[in-house]
Parts: sequence; structure tokens; C-alpha cells
Amino acid sequence: MMPQPQPGVAPPQWGAIPPPMPPHHLYAPPPPQMWGQPLPPQQAAYYGRPAAPTQAPAGHNEVRTLWLGDLQYWMDENYVYNCFASTGEVQSVKLIRDKQTGQLQGYGFIEFTSRAGAERVLQTFNGAMMPNVEMAYRLNWATAGEKHDDGADYTIFVGDLAADVTDYILQETFRLRYPSVKGAKVVTDKLTMRPKGYGFVKFGDPTEQTRAMTEMNGMLCSSRPMRIGPAANKQKATGVQEKGYQQALYD
Repeated sequence: MMPQPQPGVAPPQWGAIPPPMPPHHLYAPPPPQMWGQPLPPQQAAYYGRPAAPTQAPAGHNEVRTLWLGDLQYWMDENYVYNCFASTGEVQSVKLIRDKQTGQLQGYGFIEFTSRAGAERVLQTFNGAMMPNVEMAYRLNWATAGEKHDDGADYTIFVGDLAADVTDYILQETFRLRYPSVKGAKVVTDKLTMRPKGYGFVKFGDPTEQTRAMTEMNGMLCSSRPMRIGPAANKQKATGVQEKGYQQALYD
């Protein structure tokens, strides 16, 4: 006995050729969205997974943003977006730039569609190798209020750093004691990409900045004690101007 078609479902046409599947692997990833703008709902289908059903908006206090550090100067939003596009859960990418020069500062933030998605990425990618470069991902949860980077910055200079200190290590050395830390940058030589032995740490709270200059001076970071001071331009006795935060980042 021939099977009867289900009510309301059109039977397939005998001999009809099914439509070709879209070549997902030929689609180039779209450009990264501006911070705060959601990706198109069909975006997930481009990466080999069905579009997720519509979900209730995330709670206002739900943290679903990751901090990403130790980025090279050429790693822009498009590169970062492509690193995580296969997850289908990236909502937006924001890399922090110098407010005067527009230069990338080596760290940024990735917002995901849900906290669960952000947590999966943190567990899967953190410490794994990044594409096209011999570097590992340095990921962490973003602290509340830092992703927009709109507030004032209070920066300190950190010198006498060991050669193995990275942006991530420097940031976490201070963030463990000072929650307002926004980010850190170890200055590297443009040609050799080797660290110059000093860097800068940004705070959102001037009180914590002042405390850190006193409390962290002489404390160990990796294997060497740090030398800490204000990150402002000042004239040395030798007549040589000490470079401040904005200038020194991109020497």
C-alpha cells in the first residue's frame, strides 16, 4: 500500500532535482558590526549551523562580553571577528583605539549573543593558538562598564618589566587588586616586536591609580620588581623628554 502524504504537506515531485545547497565555505565573513549593533539573524546559517530561534533579550546585568588582549598592531576588527565567526555567536567587536591618533592599543572587547556563548568561547579559545600567527588567545571576562571605554583614563607608567611580561600578565597583576583597571599595554619595538621593558596600566578610578603607584611599586611582576610612576610627559634633568603613554605606545 502506497504511503499517503501528510495533510497540508505537498508531495515531492517525481524526478525533480533538489535545489543546490548554498556553498557555505565560499561566503566571505561580513565586516564586523559597530559596537552595540546586532548581527543579521541569518548570520549563523553562513557558518554551517541553523539559525537559532528567537530568544528573549539578555538581562541588563548579564555579562556576555569578553576582553581580548595581547593583539598585534595589524589585528583589526575584521581579523578578530573572523577568529570567532565560526561560533555563530558574535554580536559585535570593539577594539580600543587612541582617541587622538586612532591607533589600535592592542586590546578590545567581543560581545556575544548570550553569556553561555561567551563562556563557551572563553573555555574553548583561551590559550589556544590564533590563526596565522604564533600567539595564543588571551581572553577574560570584561568587567562591568569597561567595554565602551567612554570614561576618563588614569594611567600609570610601569618600568623594569621582565621580557616575558605580556599585556595580559601586566593587566592581571593589577586587576587582582584594583577592579577599575581598564587595560594594560607592554610597549614593543615596531621592527623586532620585542618588549622594551616598560608599559602602562589604565584605571577608571583615580583613587586606585594613586594607590597602585604606592602599593605596587617594587612588587614582583613575573620575576622582577616593578618601578612605577605617573604616565605624564616630563622633562628629565638630562634635557631628554620622557615619553608619556600616548607617544610611547607606537614608537
